[in-house]
Amino acid sequence: MQTSSLSAFLAKINGYLCLEKTWFKKLIRAIWIIVLCMTLGTSLYIVAVTHDLFGLFGGMPSLKAIENPENDLSSEVISADGVSLGRYYSFNRSQVSYDDLSPVLVRTLLISEDHRFYEHSGLDLWAFVRVFWGMVTLNLQGGGSTLTQQTAKNLFSTRGDELQGSLAKLGGPFEILVSKTKEWIIAVELEKNFTKEEIIALYLNTVPFNNNAYGIKVAAETYFRKTPDKLNIQESALLVGMLQGTSWFNPIAHPERALNKRNEVLQKMLVHGYIASKQKADSIKAIPLQLNFTPQRQDEGPAPYFVMNTLQRYLQAWCKEHGYDLTEAGLKIHTTLDSRMQRYAEEAMTQHMSKLQQMFEREWGSRNPWVDDDNQEIKNFLQRKIRRSDTYRALVKRYGADSDSVELLLREKRHMRVFTWRGDRDTLFSAYDSLKYYNRFLQAGLMSMDSETGAVRAWMGGIDYTYFQYDHVRQGTRQPGSTFKPFVYGLAMEEGYSPCQELYDISPTLTIDGKIYHPRNADGTYGDGKLYTLRQAMAKSLNSITIQMIDRLKPENVVKFAHKLGVTSKLDPVYSLGLGTSNVSLYEMVAAYCSFANLGIYRQPYFITRIEDKNGNVLETFVPTSKQVMDETTAYKMVHMLKGGVEEEGGTSQSVSSFVREENEIGGKTGTTDNGSDGWYMGITHNLVTGVWVGGDEPSIHFPRWGAGSGGKTALPIWDKYMTRVYQHPETGYRKGSFKQPSTDLGITLECDQFQQDSTFQTTF
Repeated sequence: MQTSSLSAFLAKINGYLCLEKTWFKKLIRAIWIIVLCMTLGTSLYIVAVTHDLFGLFGGMPSLKAIENPENDLSSEVISADGVSLGRYYSFNRSQVSYDDLSPVLVRTLLISEDHRFYEHSGLDLWAFVRVFWGMVTLNLQGGGSTLTQQTAKNLFSTRGDELQGSLAKLGGPFEILVSKTKEWIIAVELEKNFTKEEIIALYLNTVPFNNNAYGIKVAAETYFRKTPDKLNIQESALLVGMLQGTSWFNPIAHPERALNKRNEVLQKMLVHGYIASKQKADSIKAIPLQLNFTPQRQDEGPAPYFVMNTLQRYLQAWCKEHGYDLTEAGLKIHTTLDSRMQRYAEEAMTQHMSKLQQMFEREWGSRNPWVDDDNQEIKNFLQRKIRRSDTYRALVKRYGADSDSVELLLREKRHMRVFTWRGDRDTLFSAYDSLKYYNRFLQAGLMSMDSETGAVRAWMGGIDYTYFQYDHVRQGTRQPGSTFKPFVYGLAMEEGYSPCQELYDISPTLTIDGKIYHPRNADGTYGDGKLYTLRQAMAKSLNSITIQMIDRLKPENVVKFAHKLGVTSKLDPVYSLGLGTSNVSLYEMVAAYCSFANLGIYRQPYFITRIEDKNGNVLETFVPTSKQVMDETTAYKMVHMLKGGVEEEGGTSQSVSSFVREENEIGGKTGTTDNGSDGWYMGITHNLVTGVWVGGDEPSIHFPRWGAGSGGKTALPIWDKYMTRVYQHPETGYRKGSFKQPSTDLGITLECDQFQQDSTFQTTF
């Protein structure tokens, strides 16, 4: 009985064990099947996403694109002395390498964003577990995306329309799942193709930092005026903290919020041991933000008239020819401009023009400065000018030319910020008020060029690019006045005349097309009847003798000579041409004058030395072109003539400062047009030619007195102040010196007291 009971019990136990064993096997089998299905399903899902099966998942970047990721980069303009002059961009972004990053910035980034970065291969399983557990416990701390995944998202915009399929367009969890899958796939590929350090640089080059700053380089410049390798621990923490929400933690809009976020990042660095002690961490947290906020705009920089006009037009044509996008290619454009000389030009212009404007306002008082030849205000000047404005055209397009709304809106006052020489100010102005206000300002232009190389060193197209964007160096053309006379005398020197030959200061009476032409000198007289050398005549800018010379040389020959020297504008072959009545640009005048200083060799002005791609590969090197446009002796005689403006008694360049004159050879020519509408000065030294123009936006806008608007008072002082600054800073490479001597004998003496006129010359005249 007992034996059978025991046997029955053991049988039951054995049955249970067998049953348990069978159930366990089934469980294990089921688990393996699930794992296998999940593995197979995941693999198939990844393949489906990678190849966009049935168009459900949207496109994926190619392997080539992942291996060579493209990022829209701003193209940067760089001065000859290595200073950034500006950028062209859709997104203001510049690229840096890992070596350009400060170690503290890198460590701050990794501690804050992905402290296991060097321990995973693009995907961090522990981060997934942490996120899952945080969701279960309602204590979510940090996301599951690695730095590599974030880089993938930034580089390829996995949620962009071009990468979305029909599933993602359903939105919600479908969109998130598909985009995350793509990030995982791309992240793994990035880890295969790049080192960890390269991924860090890629990431920091892609992230936005608000305030038109994309990438760490522009962010460091914008918020701290530093390069990324100079960022300290608190600055690094601020920028890294912004990555959690660039608008929310924007230190300009929300400084307190940004400060708190920065300190959170610093606390993480303490926890991870990067900051040695709590005391040290607290001392850093106590430091205020200390921003040096410098927002960047494309039209800001040391040389906006150059960068945003002439250079941009040239580069757009170059990029079109060579297959680049100027705003996205990340080109490096190395220019000839010297940022220091550009600054000296701006300082000189600002110093003089601010005072000249005060004098202009005093002379006109409450009267408007737009006047006719009789010095009477031009009626309906503003009405005619406003009809050429973009504002007027936009209103007419919207309401119609006959609508009363157009005139009402043009006279409606609104808040606007306006330019003053004491700084911008806010006011209430209508469109008419604004037009009237800005047309009372005198404008100016300056261009400085190395006569030996043709390199443009400084370019000031106006008094303030933000408010006056018209470039008076190359875009504008105006009458040059007496600065054109050297082309008349230059032709005379080429024809064999001597600077020492003499003529009487008597204005000739010429009959041209049936009309009497009898020009006056600048003092209003027809000459004093005295005998002057040609050098003295040009130095004193005597119109009478210039007209005598052009009568003998013929206007059409003067036109040919000026064009040969580099003047490109259309010139009218008339007698008044010698007095500067045909419009020319400051750009071409400077280039032509360089031919005098460079012993007759014309150098085509050039402003780019080389263009590089984003990786530093040289795409093109630029070499200036040159040609001999007159012989050395003619050029040197003209240099001697131009020096007369400073050296001869009564010369129009007598006001050049003693500092610029001392131990230096300089030549120059003033120019003033009718009514004093345009004031010019062309100054030459042995290696630098600089031209300055001053005037109103319209020729009808000028000083009420001719003398007040003369080139000697409006333009020459800017040249003098500029050259003073250049010579005070010899590190620019421009020092005082003597003009180059011709390699052959002149054949004549330049000492006029030793000069003897021959009989041929006397009978000719």
